[in-house]
Amino acid sequence: MAEGTTSTATATVPNPAPEGAERVRRPALSPSRASDFKQCPLLYRFRAVDRLPEVPTKAQVRGTLVHSVLERLFSLPRDERVPARARELLRPMWTELSQERPEWTELFADDDSRGESEWLDSATQLVDAYFGLEDPSRLDPEACELHVETELGSGVLLRGYIDRLDVAPTGEIRVVDYKTGTAPRQIGEAKAMFQMKFYAVVLWRLRGEVPRQLKLMYLTDGQELAYTPDEPELVRFERTLEAIWQAILRAGRTGDFRPSPSKLCGWCSHQSRCPEFGGTPPEYPGWPEPDPGEESVLDRAD
Repeated sequence: MAEGTTSTATATVPNPAPEGAERVRRPALSPSRASDFKQCPLLYRFRAVDRLPEVPTKAQVRGTLVHSVLERLFSLPRDERVPARARELLRPMWTELSQERPEWTELFADDDSRGESEWLDSATQLVDAYFGLEDPSRLDPEACELHVETELGSGVLLRGYIDRLDVAPTGEIRVVDYKTGTAPRQIGEAKAMFQMKFYAVVLWRLRGEVPRQLKLMYLTDGQELAYTPDEPELVRFERTLEAIWQAILRAGRTGDFRPSPSKLCGWCSHQSRCPEFGGTPPEYPGWPEPDPGEESVLDRAD
């Protein structure tokens, strides 16, 4: 751990609350919400403060399905982690996910009978591409879809979910993240590496070990990107996260979440409310505050 910095590692077990009382989660920074604020403070406000609903795209839901299949794959015995078995998991997993979130099936309401089938075929192609990158029968991850949370010495709480955590017998840590989206490659890679460095900081503070490798697996084109961080870099990145959080708090106090136009505006669900597109944001609801004596709350969805 770098000289002059401290960290309090926290487990995912919630603080006890009085019986019958709803537990208030502390405000925390997740990689997705930090990226939102860097991209556009107004987008951050819409998602994290106003919590405006967003209709997912078929590509986003497909990504969730593929992640779920790969997570389930690693719960199987090694000799069952083969392409045919993974394909068998797709339709049952889609049934399971759509039962949990029936609104997702509405994405296919206007399609003909082939629409959903073709969409599942495209998910199959992504799963097949995964097997072109590595052999899961030779791996035993420590965890998949791992919830991590830690508090920095400055008091900033970091929270997120890691797709897969591999730990070698000798203790080296590898963070693996699957990418299925179709964002512009240069922008997408920058956001993805920001996310991976975020996880590297969290794991470093939780375990006292700088991850040996951050690995991005791009299933759409069957490529991967590996990166090795070092401690001085993570110290600098930690300061970046602290600066982002302070900027969020300043905007939260004043309600001054300004739009920041970019190429990514074309993917935004909130153009109708954005001043850059002639829209008007809803009245600012104020920065969410819990009961007196508790810290501000902003329960983000990752």
